[in-house]
Amino acid sequence: MRISDVDILPGETKNVTVNIARLPSHSPIEITITVSRALQEGPILLLMGGLHGDEINGIEIVRRMIEKGYHIVDRGTTICIPILNVYGFIHFSRYVPDGKDVNRSFPGNKNGSLAARVAYYLMKEIIPQIDYGVDFHTGGADRTNYPQVRCVMTQPKNAELAKAFYAPFSLHSPFRPKSLRWAAGKMGKKILVFEGGESARFDESAINHGIDGTLRLMKYLEMHSDPAPVPDFQNIKIKSSSWIRAKASGLFLTEVKSGEMVKRNQIIGYISDPFGEFKIAVRSSANGYIIGLNHNPIVHSGDAIVHIGVYKDPAPIAE
Repeated sequence: MRISDVDILPGETKNVTVNIARLPSHSPIEITITVSRALQEGPILLLMGGLHGDEINGIEIVRRMIEKGYHIVDRGTTICIPILNVYGFIHFSRYVPDGKDVNRSFPGNKNGSLAARVAYYLMKEIIPQIDYGVDFHTGGADRTNYPQVRCVMTQPKNAELAKAFYAPFSLHSPFRPKSLRWAAGKMGKKILVFEGGESARFDESAINHGIDGTLRLMKYLEMHSDPAPVPDFQNIKIKSSSWIRAKASGLFLTEVKSGEMVKRNQIIGYISDPFGEFKIAVRSSANGYIIGLNHNPIVHSGDAIVHIGVYKDPAPIAE
C-alpha cells in the first residue's frame, strides 16, 4: 500500500504526514494518518474524525483506538485519521478559513479552497484504497446527538454494517450531495456515519459507544480475533426523522432527555419569554425517540430544537 509516496508493507504500522496547504503566516496545514497492515490480507477500513474541526468526540474515539492498539489488526488494514480538518480543530471551528464546510465540498478540487483541497486529497489518495469506513461526528451548534449510526439502510450491505456496529439507534439517512458519504458511495465504498454527543464537549458515553461499535464492526469484518464488546442495550432502527422547530423566540427548557421515547403531542419542553410575558408548550410532533436535542437555552423562532426519530405504531422491535 502506498499513501502520499510512503509505502506500508504487510505487518507494518506507519504514521504518514501529509501537507495540504500553507496559511498566510507560513504555518503548514498537515494531516497525520496512521496506517496499520496485518500480515494476512483482509478488508481495508477507514476510521476518521475531525471532518468538522470542533467535533472532538470523534477525534477522541480515533485517538483512543490508536492509543489502545485497537487499530492493529489480525487481518486486513486500518487507516486512521484522527483530525481531517486541522484548521478547524485548532480554531475550535466546524469550518475552514473561507467559512466552507469540508463535508459539503466533495469530491473536491486540487486548486480550490482549503475545504476543496482537503476533500480532493481524501478522494484521490485514501477513499480509492478502502473497502469500508466510519466517519465520526457529533451534533453541531449546541445540539447533542444520542449515539447513532447513519447510512442508506435500503442498501443491504449498509444495513449489515449498521447492524454489526450496533449503536443504540440505526438511522436511515439518504445521501447528502457533496458529502463524503455521497462521494464515496459513487465509488462503491460503504461508509457509516457515527453521531454522538455535541461539539466542543467530551461525552464519555458517546465515545465509548463509538469505540465499542467500531470493535464490533471490526469483529464482523474478521479483522480482530478477540471477542467484541457485548452491548447491554437494544438497537432501534429508525426509518425517518424530523426536527421540531421553535414557534417563538425565547428561553427553551426541555422536559425530556436525549434517547428517551416520546408520544405524539406529549409536552417535551417549554419556550418562555425572558420577561415573563408568555410560556409556550413544545409538543412532540410524532411517536418516536429523542435522537437530537438543542442544549442552547436561547432560541429564535424557527430554530431546530428537538430531533425526533419517528416510528409508527406499533413501536419498532429492538434487535
